Amino acid sequence: MLTKETFVDIHVHFAQGQSIRKIARQLGISRNTVKHHLQQHQMPNYAQRAQPATKLAPFKPYLVQRIEQAKPDWIPATVLFDEVVQRGYPGGIAQLRRFVCQFKLCSTPEPVVRFETLPGQQMQIDFTTIRLGKRPLKAFVATLGYSRATFVKFFDNERAHAWQQGLKEAFEYFGRVPEQVLCDNAKALIIERDAYAQGEHKLHDEMLQMSKDYGFKLVACKPYRAKTKGKVERFNHYLKNSFVVPLSAELRAQNLELDVQIANAKVGPWLQRVANQRIHGTTLAVPAERLREEVKQLLPLPKFVQGASQHKCAPDIRIVPPRESINLQHPMNVYEALFGGDHATA
Repeated sequence: MLTKETFVDIHVHFAQGQSIRKIARQLGISRNTVKHHLQQHQMPNYAQRAQPATKLAPFKPYLVQRIEQAKPDWIPATVLFDEVVQRGYPGGIAQLRRFVCQFKLCSTPEPVVRFETLPGQQMQIDFTTIRLGKRPLKAFVATLGYSRATFVKFFDNERAHAWQQGLKEAFEYFGRVPEQVLCDNAKALIIERDAYAQGEHKLHDEMLQMSKDYGFKLVACKPYRAKTKGKVERFNHYLKNSFVVPLSAELRAQNLELDVQIANAKVGPWLQRVANQRIHGTTLAVPAERLREEVKQLLPLPKFVQGASQHKCAPDIRIVPPRESINLQHPMNVYEALFGGDHATA
């Protein structure tokens, strides 16, 4: 019996042009199984099976407690193993090592390894908090791995709907879809890590359906490995310093507060004229220029959104009181038309 995640993987790999033989080999299933599920358009609805308890399960709360008590120091796995054995643990140390390693923080900074992806291969997404409290402000950020071209959408929350809306608008902004989307382990995306096997996670049904509809693979970082999606993380700092701080200061001078409506009204032109036109510190190239190369390798939008992604040109940008609701986010080719670019087909 296939999981919903494997069902979506079959459709995504096929949409990306892979043969039935290659899909079967890559996923470790028969070609007939691949053919059968390609003929199905609705995800299978299997009854939830109870996960068998592991020998270590009763001892996990104790291990977590001991790890927390020792911080910032670390108790070796061999010591923890001896402690739980004395408390009746009947299993081996390998299972314990796999469990506790996710909580271990490096005592020395890891060397920064620049991991570059091919054009069209990956987009990294993240939510960064601008302000907490009664009037929260959060930014959904999506950065293409090769070009570093970036899309931003502001929300007052980061629930599942906000992730999905941000992702849809990012695809429309770039006009196409990458092969994979790299995310963190937010509960709004990943229901349970390693639910089926090591590296095979249980995803939210709505995100799974979106993955199938748009033809991308959702990939999750390892826990406590935010550097894996360092491209989008670095843009988060740039966004706050170069966009949020100056705009907030301008608004305070007018006795106004930066909110979702104002932020979204201003960020589109800023992305097009500033962020995506700067020389990137790592690539030493302009993201918008590298996007012209990357966009050729991106997958087309599904037909049901291709027409809807074409908007009219935006009106002049102006600062408005928080009560006004304006959304001036548009696809990149709209801003190119406004500001005199020659952006290739998006």
